Amino acid sequence: METLADYLIVAVDRIGEKWTLAVGGAVIGALFGAFAQQSRFCLRAATVEFSRGKIGEKTSIWLIVFTAAVAGTQALSDAGFISTSEARQIASPQSLSGAALGGLLFGSGMVLARGCASRLLVLSATGNLRALLSGLVFAVVAQASLRGFLSPLREALARPLTTATTGGNDLLAMMHLDQIQAASLAAIALLLAIMTATWSRAGAWVTVSAFVVGLMVPVAWLFTYTMRGIVFEPIQMNALTFTGPSADTLMLFLTPPGSMIDFEVGLVPGVFIGAFLAAWITGQLQLQGFHDGKSMRRYLLGAAMMGFGGMLAGGCAVGAGVTGASVFALTAWITLFSMWIAAGATDWLVDRRHETVQAPEPNLGTQPAE
Repeated sequence: METLADYLIVAVDRIGEKWTLAVGGAVIGALFGAFAQQSRFCLRAATVEFSRGKIGEKTSIWLIVFTAAVAGTQALSDAGFISTSEARQIASPQSLSGAALGGLLFGSGMVLARGCASRLLVLSATGNLRALLSGLVFAVVAQASLRGFLSPLREALARPLTTATTGGNDLLAMMHLDQIQAASLAAIALLLAIMTATWSRAGAWVTVSAFVVGLMVPVAWLFTYTMRGIVFEPIQMNALTFTGPSADTLMLFLTPPGSMIDFEVGLVPGVFIGAFLAAWITGQLQLQGFHDGKSMRRYLLGAAMMGFGGMLAGGCAVGAGVTGASVFALTAWITLFSMWIAAGATDWLVDRRHETVQAPEPNLGTQPAE
């Protein structure tokens, strides 16, 4: 019986290692983008809804994605298909101070920009010019934070406290849990999230779409882990993240062709294409722009905060908040918690107080338009 490795070996023989990685990233990204567009998966929307005292469709959709990613990843690890100990978040030292500070910046930024990094990418594919420009600013600032003039500041903020001095980054080991226990707990949480989505009338298609989005994380782990055993040059076991890949994709247009081809560079255009096709098929393509200069400043400031915060934290709302959390990296959970806290506080300070001034009796369950 042929395995995934057998198919990938054939692909490597035909198109080479780099292009196999890029095509794999593009396919996984396209599936993620298409179903993220259909489910309206967005951490910003979930945190705002939750901070306003409601656990409805937006929160339940995020929980389905999150728990499906965790359950699937831990089930693959327990079955021996992948080894989560080889994930970058576990195998190399991570910054605890960067996770906390970066998560706070990213959480505030995604509320100001009305979408996290992945959501901006999906929205830009549907014709949202606000999201497109914000996404470009996000990628530029991320690149500046990684290798440009903001990198010294990022390194200074990340240096004070790292997992190298605190005993590692494996949260499961700290809690004395194994993969099957983690997968079981996540599966129970997944069922509760699906029940919540049903109760909030999210719709069967939206619920299924969210589940597929979550499954793309363990699929990406499996793909990159399998490729590690095939290619000659060492590659990093990775899954879905958008901070580094967005910066690398931007640089791809400024460097010689083929010099940066890998899984992550294939991921970003894959998400864009998948979201575009899903919106086109369902008749949801629509050009949208900024309302005024004030809103433009808000979006661009938020995008810049996400770019720096995501690079400082070592991942975005998906890269740290879902992918990193799925392997139980302590820093990823710290980042995710910080994002939720900062997003709720920023929504209260910026949006809810403004709504209170504008309308005496606001509907606290209403989300700002994306």
